[in-house]
Amino acid sequence: MPDTLETIEQPERALVVTPHPDDAEIGCAGTISKWVKEGVEVYYVLCTDGGKGNNNPDANPQETAAIREQEQRDAAALIGVKDVVMLGYPDGELEDNYEFRKDLVRAIRRFKPDIVLCPDPYRRNFYWHRDHRITGQVSIDASFPYARDRLHFLELWESEGLEPFKTGMCLLWGAEEPNAFVDITGTIYDKIEALMCHRSQVGERPNLNVEKFVRDGAQAAGELPGHEYAEGFRMLRFRR
Repeated sequence: MPDTLETIEQPERALVVTPHPDDAEIGCAGTISKWVKEGVEVYYVLCTDGGKGNNNPDANPQETAAIREQEQRDAAALIGVKDVVMLGYPDGELEDNYEFRKDLVRAIRRFKPDIVLCPDPYRRNFYWHRDHRITGQVSIDASFPYARDRLHFLELWESEGLEPFKTGMCLLWGAEEPNAFVDITGTIYDKIEALMCHRSQVGERPNLNVEKFVRDGAQAAGELPGHEYAEGFRMLRFRR
């Protein structure tokens, strides 16, 4: 754990970049619900369709994707997210390439977030899904320097009128050594309810107690900052 903790200033706007349906609810739904209640505008970008999130050998990936995308919309609506952008990349097939980076730069220039939230791509000591690693890395790169600099993705300005935008920081969830925390004691139930919207995932795991899973994780995160329940992040501040 870090010796000192960073302070997260409440943003005016935030953008959550989530690899699959349900990742954002696990990573930051308590924070997002808290911010929305305080007047923050929050937007989601869902990178993949989640179509491989079904262990039934007879499952149809297109049908699974449609179910999971609706579950993501329901979860986002429950906590007050203003819009969910569906990029529709196939589950498990994200690449660190020009098109994906352009999609995220487009979202940053469109929504103008003060903070971008995404998975931490740098975890060392335990496994992290490849889509998570790539989403985190491309989100960071899109935030700095690509969305900031006019000559990167010049076509977004010339063809779509999207001016460059400087995002102040990224908050990375799933970090092994978080250095910034948000008190979600007042929104822990919102986090639980949002995750439970993903019925195709949590409903098929009879040994998973969703409420206990969420409360145990948030309680552990709250120990260092002294909150009953918290979400922890690794903060990256960008040069303005």
